[in-house]
Amino acid sequence: MRYASLPSRTLVHLAMLVVTLGFSAAVARAQETVAPAGPTIEIGEGVISDTEIRSRIQTIFREIEGLNRIFVSVSSGVVTLSGQVEEAVLAQKAEDLVSRVSGVVAIENRLTEQTAVTERLKPVIGRFETRLQQSLDYLPLVLVAGLVWVLIGLLGWFITTRNQPWNWLTPNAFIADLVRQTVWLAFLMLGAVVALDILGATAVLGTILGAVGIIGLAIGFAVKDTVENYIASILLSIRQPFQPRDFIALEGMQGFVIRLTSRATILMDIDGNHIRIPNSTVFKATIVNYTRNPERRFSFELGIDADSQLHEALGICHQTLDGLDFVLNNPEPGAWIEQVGDSNVLIGVSGWINQAETDFVKARSEAIRTVKTALETAGFALPEPIYRLRFDNGVPVPATEQPKQKSGSRPAAGQKPTATVKPVPATQPAATETPATDQVTDTGVDEAVLKKVDDERQQESGKDLLSGNGEDELGARPPA
Repeated sequence: MRYASLPSRTLVHLAMLVVTLGFSAAVARAQETVAPAGPTIEIGEGVISDTEIRSRIQTIFREIEGLNRIFVSVSSGVVTLSGQVEEAVLAQKAEDLVSRVSGVVAIENRLTEQTAVTERLKPVIGRFETRLQQSLDYLPLVLVAGLVWVLIGLLGWFITTRNQPWNWLTPNAFIADLVRQTVWLAFLMLGAVVALDILGATAVLGTILGAVGIIGLAIGFAVKDTVENYIASILLSIRQPFQPRDFIALEGMQGFVIRLTSRATILMDIDGNHIRIPNSTVFKATIVNYTRNPERRFSFELGIDADSQLHEALGICHQTLDGLDFVLNNPEPGAWIEQVGDSNVLIGVSGWINQAETDFVKARSEAIRTVKTALETAGFALPEPIYRLRFDNGVPVPATEQPKQKSGSRPAAGQKPTATVKPVPATQPAATETPATDQVTDTGVDEAVLKKVDDERQQESGKDLLSGNGEDELGARPPA
């Protein structure tokens, strides 16, 4: 043979390889054997009869509503279910019950769903009747729980509607009302917890609180500006940055404060118009309060001729303001040289008034009038602008009278129009008759707008978050 020439050692190796491969194949076939599915099927004397299995299943089905119309047949441990059920859930339930009966080998589920409307509605009506009966049984308990909730809520309402101790805890009316609402809400929550505990449904409270939290978060994003405005109202009512009837300026608007509400700050300008500013804007704005300090400084500028004796002009301005009754002596009035112009010198003048007795606009107007009159009476001119004209090579053109032309006539051909230059008077004009400086007009406080502010506050006196006691965030006001 051909293999006779091979060495004996090689033949041994080949034989061992064949044996190894055969053993591996046997092991693989053994591993591929599927384990029995389900319980072991009994044989011999331990087998339960089909009659016992059928009787046990029918007994179970008769005790369960909806399964008492199922037909059961058993052959060699194989159970066949036939008939109609009202819902698919009942068919699955019947199969699950049969699978748990001892001796059942297999199940043939031939159940079908009932298609008649009346039959399909029977379980729904049955569940409704059951729940209705349960509700009627729970009704006395629900009434007791509701009564407990109402009593706890009424107790919280009675406590929170008292003036004390809330006014003692916080003098601010807005904050006191906020604390009352918070405490009353706490009483309502306590009543809800007690009522749910009576009903045995405290687990529902967690679900309700979770839903309320999600809804509150969504509402918070939707009304972000409103929430910001409400929080600003709380902070402003605590800070009290101004008081009623204060004259303030913010966001480019000026007016007297009427009231601070939970949504806006209401002002009245000097023309009697209402200005409503959102509190969120007021809280972030720069507020100028002209009323808090009764002493207020006014200032203005007047121009005099450049050749005037400046020290005398300054003395007249100071003396004139010092002689006005509405100008305070302490701090004393002032006068200074503001700047030197092309043809005049600007003098700055200032004085202080008491705003509780003197109107700022009237006082400033009267001061300008009296100082101007005093300067003119003393011979100081308040010059108008002067223009100097220069022509070729800087040679001034003498002022000459030009022949008058008729209206609408044109210069002759070849004749150039000439410019007319009027001479500037070298001497100061004579002082005109002016009223005496001691004839001071009325500078009293204008009560017309303040009266309108008071009328507005009296109409809705209970809606103001300002204290009105003369104190703001800086403390008591300086005496007028």
